Amino acid sequence: MWSVVVGAAAVGVAVSLVLTLVVGKGEGGKPAVADSSVSPASSAAPRTVSESPSDSGTPSLSSPSASAPPAGYEVRHDAEGFRIAVPEGWSRSTVDSSYGIAVVSYRSPDREHRLQVYQVAEDSPDASFELYLSDQTPKPDGFQELGLTSLDDVGFTGSRLEYLAGTIGGEPDVGTWHVVDERFVAPDGNIYAIASYGPDSDGRDDELGHLATAVDWFCPPDTACDADPGADPGADPGVD
Repeated sequence: MWSVVVGAAAVGVAVSLVLTLVVGKGEGGKPAVADSSVSPASSAAPRTVSESPSDSGTPSLSSPSASAPPAGYEVRHDAEGFRIAVPEGWSRSTVDSSYGIAVVSYRSPDREHRLQVYQVAEDSPDASFELYLSDQTPKPDGFQELGLTSLDDVGFTGSRLEYLAGTIGGEPDVGTWHVVDERFVAPDGNIYAIASYGPDSDGRDDELGHLATAVDWFCPPDTACDADPGADPGADPGVD
């Protein structure tokens, strides 16, 4: 089990609780992304910390429990320095960020599913979601909060927001999007987010499954994690 630093990471920003702003095209409805296509914010749904309606359990952020990721997934040693497991064949893209690592997206070949990874500027997962759900933060069209779940447990500090969106900037029209966004304190003491996107029409288990595997295999940059059995010992860990 990784020893997770549960204290809030010191954030050197000029304004407290500032969203990570991305330079360039928006990533659609994410608080970390400046998306000009997002409509002005309306009042967010009441913030409730409760069991997620999808009840998928709490990822442990522990060392992976298996010697390899589940069938159909592959381990990526991302150029931003982190390790993660994503479905096989997914493509990678990035958007520059003004805070921490670049925003990294992995997408399915049909672009109807996405995993997004970025670093959070706020000093706790709860503070980050509090800001996102506030009136000052724009939401995607058709935003509907499904549940905000506290995942705090022994060795883990994090929260998960599940919601629906009618549109995601820069992504195809799939009808209603189902999004599961988890923000957590990683072993390096920094706070990261991994968000999973997909059409709500095909059920919600796939987004939760992608998220759980990604979190389970996530290792932040410049951090000594358990060895990845599938990695080439001579490979550069900072390269896809």
